[in-house]
Amino acid sequence: MSPILVALLMVASSSAGGGAPPSFIVFVADDMAWNDAGAYGHPHIRTPNIDRLARDGMRFDRAFLTTSSCSPSRSSILTGRYPHSTGAAELHLPLPASQVIVTEPLRDLGYYTAAAGKWHLGDATRPKFDLVVGGGAGGSEEWSRVLRERPRDQPFFFWFAANDPHRDYEEGIIAVPHGDDDVVVPPFLPDNAATRADLRLYYDEIARLDGAVGHVLAELEQQGAAENTFVLFLSDNGRPFPRSKTTLYDSGIRTPFIVRLPGVAEAGSTTASLISAVDIAPTILDLAGLDPLDSHQGRSFAGILESPRREHREHVFAERNWHDYAARARSVRTKRHLYVRNEYNDLSCNPPRDAVRSITYRAMVHLHRSGQLPPEQSTTFLSPRPEEELYDLEFDAFSLHNLASLPVHAATLAELRAVLGEWQKDTDDVAPATRRPDLFDRTSGEWIEERRIEWMRQREQAAAARGASP
Repeated sequence: MSPILVALLMVASSSAGGGAPPSFIVFVADDMAWNDAGAYGHPHIRTPNIDRLARDGMRFDRAFLTTSSCSPSRSSILTGRYPHSTGAAELHLPLPASQVIVTEPLRDLGYYTAAAGKWHLGDATRPKFDLVVGGGAGGSEEWSRVLRERPRDQPFFFWFAANDPHRDYEEGIIAVPHGDDDVVVPPFLPDNAATRADLRLYYDEIARLDGAVGHVLAELEQQGAAENTFVLFLSDNGRPFPRSKTTLYDSGIRTPFIVRLPGVAEAGSTTASLISAVDIAPTILDLAGLDPLDSHQGRSFAGILESPRREHREHVFAERNWHDYAARARSVRTKRHLYVRNEYNDLSCNPPRDAVRSITYRAMVHLHRSGQLPPEQSTTFLSPRPEEELYDLEFDAFSLHNLASLPVHAATLAELRAVLGEWQKDTDDVAPATRRPDLFDRTSGEWIEERRIEWMRQREQAAAARGASP
């Protein structure tokens, strides 16, 4: 028996009257950047409950997603597989019934499983939970009720997926809104009134999400279940702003990642070990006393919880696929370097439609057309783009200076190029024969009419095939 499982059983024996396996809660934010919480150093976003999780548990400082796109990221987390291996690599594609998710072996072990809030996984995955419910505007309104009404004689796995801080934004959703002076503007966005107004509303949604997390944590404590529950907080991708969501930079694929597991993860601990979202499912099964699935492409990081200095990975991999617009890129990241290969480099690095329609992007379009946008803020408009990008993150945290063409970095470039190629070979990552076209105009975000008609026709056909309304 592993030392981690022994520790868990000792904690369970003292707190739950016997050797009960741990329960699991996974909080998934929708479009939240990795450093947009007090626990990660943001000076003004109000996240007391997320911060408390970090004080009571372990903060992971180098956790990465496999893609920066909502539904493919969620499918990857639940299956422990890279998006191109799930059959659901593009936005809105349903996860096929043949894909095994983490709830299935847990249910076989006697766990009660529920998903509450944003779904975005397709109809075939619903029966793989005992309960699936929605969640209102913020996506979190049912979380506490699901926890209260659970069967008390079973361990549980709860997938609590928020809508926050996804667009669209509105004023007045929290009692004390953030102000423009609270905003920290990253250097790849223009620091102007539009950007600050946009970001402060995004901050408000993070604060609303934080409140929902707090209600769940309080309910856990009320039930006396906190000591034997693994709690994970993460996001599905970066913030919905230019050069963030859908990109392979840290602003797109790096995620907040906090684990609380009393008796195993030391309170207030941190780790710099590299981990990937494909490692989550095998870790949960490991902590439940189960072996990883043959289908898993990740591996358990449970050992890090008791030994934060333990190294887990040398490389993490990520991919960009269709998300409103045609795209295909792949990346590999080490602790120091990021290598990106743009396979459709003739296309601009367009943000998703919700960001294209934002006041931030519209202001950027105006500045770009008038020649007032500096180079570090203009990459979203660049076409063609370089086939390869290489960044030294030790000196360039925001990946603003591409080193791929410099001879002094040729060895690093060749090494990471080879590592990425081997990963693609090992995971059978092959480019599609044809590109899926854009659904929207890249500048305005408006529908391309003939494609809207075709998209609606396909939705109706799919709905008819499953006997539902579109």
